[in-house]
Amino acid sequence: MASEKQQAKLILEDGSIFQGYLFGSERTVTGEVVFNTGMVGYPESLTDPSYHGQILVLTYPLIGNYGVPGYEREDGLLKYFQSEKICVQGLVITDNCSAYSHWNAKKSLSEWLKECDIPGLYGIDTRRLTKKLREEGTMLGKIVINKDGMPFQDPNKRNLVAEVSIEEPIVYKKGKLRVVVVDCGVKNNILRAFLKRNITVVRVPWDYDFSKEKMNGVVIANGPGDPQQCGATIDNVKLMLSKNIPILGICFGSQILGLAAGASTYKLKYGHRSHNQPCVEAGTKRCYITSQNHGYAVDSDTLPEDWRVWFVNNNDKTNEGIIHISKPFFGTQFHPEASPGPDDTEFLFDVFLRVMQ
Repeated sequence: MASEKQQAKLILEDGSIFQGYLFGSERTVTGEVVFNTGMVGYPESLTDPSYHGQILVLTYPLIGNYGVPGYEREDGLLKYFQSEKICVQGLVITDNCSAYSHWNAKKSLSEWLKECDIPGLYGIDTRRLTKKLREEGTMLGKIVINKDGMPFQDPNKRNLVAEVSIEEPIVYKKGKLRVVVVDCGVKNNILRAFLKRNITVVRVPWDYDFSKEKMNGVVIANGPGDPQQCGATIDNVKLMLSKNIPILGICFGSQILGLAAGASTYKLKYGHRSHNQPCVEAGTKRCYITSQNHGYAVDSDTLPEDWRVWFVNNNDKTNEGIIHISKPFFGTQFHPEASPGPDDTEFLFDVFLRVMQ
């Protein structure tokens, strides 16, 4: 068992070393080191499959203060989490608050990490670490407890989506309308957004040929890694673009939709991972505050003639959404379902519902 003050360190691929203390699991891991600037929502963020393969740095200085909720279910989905397990490779924070306080808490963050075999580091200067990642870009890293014998491994060289997607279709029965959700690492809150609107959800694996399914619409969900690794998903979406069935891409799904349409994608310097990304709707002055978690983006300059930019990030002017000029096909790079984060753009599910009917 780890002692209360067992030393461990985060080593970056440029040789930088951040010394701290271990909590959670006693395990050496490697992954892509990314940061999230959200002040709350660590149970949701840690269970977001889009973080698969990544070591997550939380910039808010106090983490763990409200503990971790219990495993309650609603409509077959874990109520307070975005998937069935913690998806990050490791967690890096400034201060681990072991004396948590919340009416719904069942355990501490450290206990939860240990239960899920995920290592964490605290006592790290996350401000210095985040500034390095912002200035030099996302880096590979590893959490090392004793001897440093593990090589750096870039998770984006693998098809991470295949590692987090379901293996067989799952049907969540509600109303008469049916939406197919392509599970590239889908968050529970995306599924809940449709279930609470009385829509039956048919959740299918990332490489599943859903063209013969009975459906009123298709959603391509969020997920981890490089979208160009998902050739089967891109091909299936290309087939659907020849039909008139409404399609909504969310985050990773918007990138897949862009690739299927003929555009290209590229890796951002350090990605967008926060609850406060401002996105402006093209052709308007309307700015929405959005929740985001992605490391890749659609190159707006490569969109075909019948596609338009729908939203633009007001910070770095990168693409935040695409829309077809005449058919019911759209994608948003941000998360309209939020959780964690603002729900300014949840109305987009209602927009999609109207075109499905």
